[in-house]
Formats: sequence, structure tokens, C-alpha cells
Amino acid sequence: MSSVPLPASSDIIPSLRVDSPNLDLRELTPDLWPALEKLFGPNGACGGCWCMFWRLPAGERYDDVKGPRAKARFKSLVKRAKVHGILAFHEGEPVGWCAFERRVELPRLDRSPSLKITDADRVWSLPCFFVKARWRSRGVAARMLAAAEKALVARGAEIAEGYPVKFGERLAAAFAYTGVTSMFDACGFAVAEARPKGKQRYRKVLQTARLRRRGDLRD
Repeated sequence: MSSVPLPASSDIIPSLRVDSPNLDLRELTPDLWPALEKLFGPNGACGGCWCMFWRLPAGERYDDVKGPRAKARFKSLVKRAKVHGILAFHEGEPVGWCAFERRVELPRLDRSPSLKITDADRVWSLPCFFVKARWRSRGVAARMLAAAEKALVARGAEIAEGYPVKFGERLAAAFAYTGVTSMFDACGFAVAEARPKGKQRYRKVLQTARLRRRGDLRD
């Protein structure tokens, strides 16, 4: 249960001042399941998802899985250390979650025509953020994103990819669960595929990949 040292927090929404809360950021481990369960609450973060939406294989309908079935599957994955992510705590209370996973473990991404790619084996995805209601718009998601990037570099990941939405008009939290473009911009990600609306595909080549190209890092 190690904390992740971070740079100063970044604003995730243009022109919004960030509270810069004192956060303890930890990578998910099986023993942190009770904290994650408490954060997600009875609704499984949003609509009974339990962070399973992008994990569903072909042929399964989200409406048939959401709720208790999704929770049971997610808990099993967490307990077997098959889920990766960052949990944010404030004074011992869980206040935020950022998931990161090998893109090949999230098959539903490739079933979305606008998000389909040909190099998924090189990519780690950052598909979901959840922040407790009273902690939103305070930079928590941006700090978790920075922590997730640090964790990916430590794993030797080559490319990080996110799917944020544009923050034009105000969005309900349920529609911004993939983050917002301004947050990814501030963290050094670049647009890989732009769309007029909806989820944008953003990428960042990580430090490990840049070092390998220069020959400064060996596998």
C-alpha cells in the first residue's frame, strides 16, 4: 500500500481554481477492495457499472450485467490483482478512482468504431475516472491521472491512451467519466483522433518508450 508522490495538481476545467486538497494516492491492491467498494457505493460508481463496461466481451449486454453481477465480477478481478488503478484518499477516506489497464483487456473499446485501433498491444488505456461528488472540480482527477502515468512508466508501458470528452457546455458527471480534454491537455497528452463531439482519443508516448528509442533503457 504505497503512496505515489506527485507533482502539483493541475486544473481539469479551464478558468476553474483548484482547491489543491491534501491527497494520499495509492495504487490499487487486493487489500484495498473495501475502500474501493465504499467509494463506489450502492450504485457501483454510476449506474451499476462497477468499472466493468469496457471489459465486457462480445455478445454480452451491459444492461444484463450491471449491478450485482458486475460487482461480483469486479471484486473477483480486484482480489486476483487483475485490476489496475489509482485510489485517492483524504484523511483516510476514499474520494477518487482512476482506472488504467492494458487496452487488450478492454475489448469493448475496439467495438466502438471511433475508438478502434490497430496497435492495441502497445497501449495502456485510462478509461474511467470517478470522484466523490463533493470532491469534484478540485483537481482530484488530474492528480490521479499524473499518478497513473507514473505507475505506467514504472511498468515500462509504451503508450498511454485516454478517451476524454470536450468540456464545452456543462456535462453531467455520468457523461464525463472518461475525463475531460483540458485535463489530458494539461498532462501532456495529444489528440490522436479528433471528433466533432463525444469521446476524443488522446495519446502520450511515455518516458520509457522515449528512453528505449534513444538506447538509454534496455528491456
